[in-house]
Order: sequence, then structure tokens, then C-alpha cells
Amino acid sequence: MPESSTPMPHPTRLVVHKQSRVLEIEFDDGALFRLPFELLRVYSPSAEVRGHGPGQEVLQTGKREVGIDQVESVGHYAIQPHFSDGHATGIYTWEYLHFLGENEPRLWQEYLARIEAAGASRDAAGAVPPGASRGAPADAPAGAPADAPAGAPADAPAGAPAGAPADGPAGAREVTRHRH
Repeated sequence: MPESSTPMPHPTRLVVHKQSRVLEIEFDDGALFRLPFELLRVYSPSAEVRGHGPGQEVLQTGKREVGIDQVESVGHYAIQPHFSDGHATGIYTWEYLHFLGENEPRLWQEYLARIEAAGASRDAAGAVPPGASRGAPADAPAGAPADAPAGAPADAPAGAPAGAPADGPAGAREVTRHRH
């Protein structure tokens, strides 16, 4: 792979919002992304999801309510989330997380199209879609307000201090990274 003259951004802050199921990551290039756990899970860089070559990808279904139980650091270049469905083999490099953040709307729409084409569901077998009772759009990510478009992040609670995580201290785990 040719070496780029532009250094890859590195994270300066990483927050796991367990209640809203969003990974918030800020990079030293100023980019700030709020990636839904479901998006991270269905686009896992693992061989279990991607396969071992083109055309071997495995469509991930029933992941709307997936959580992240733990996040491990992998050297100074990646994280390895442990998802609530037992998946823990994806290593998410800073470059890949930045890619997911920059391309989230397109990736989200591609995923929804694949789910629909397969006649599959984002909900686990027997689960009631979270939006069914509160009026959220069927394609809105977990944690989005009922009237939010697909891909919209959940907002911080009313009255929360500026810059407070959406889940507050009890629902968030922050990991701060500094570039060396």
C-alpha cells in the first residue's frame, strides 16, 4: 500500500454510550462521529462478517438492539469491541472507524437495502421493533429521537451541561487517547 503524504487521523476521545448504543469518537483532524453499535456490528471487519474474499460477506440480521459490553485497546492503532451477541473478533482500526464515520449515511442505506432484498429484519427473532410503539421511523438507528431521520444521533437529555454525553455519567464510558 503506498504511503500517504497525509497522516491518518488519530482519536483524541472515545466514549461508549451504553444506553443510546452509540460509540462517540473524536479525531485530531476535528472530525466527531457518533456511530450506532448496530452499524459497527453489521460492518464488523471480522472474517465472520466480511468472509475471506469478495462475495463471501455474511448479511448480519437481528442486530438493532445489540450492545457493547466491553472495548479493548489493540496496541495504539485499534479497538476490539465485545458485542452483547457474543461477537468479539472484529478489530476496528482508527482508519476504519474514520471511514465508517465519513460514510455512515451511505453505508446505512446500503445495509437497509440488503436487509430488504433478503426479506430479513434488523430485529432479533420475536422482538418488537423499538419504533413500533413510539413512532420512530423503521430505519432510524437505536437511540434516535422518534422524529429523527435515519442516522441521526440521540441528543443529550434536557438540562444536561453543554458537552455532556447523551447518556450521562452512568451510561457512558470515556477513554481519552493522546497521540504520541
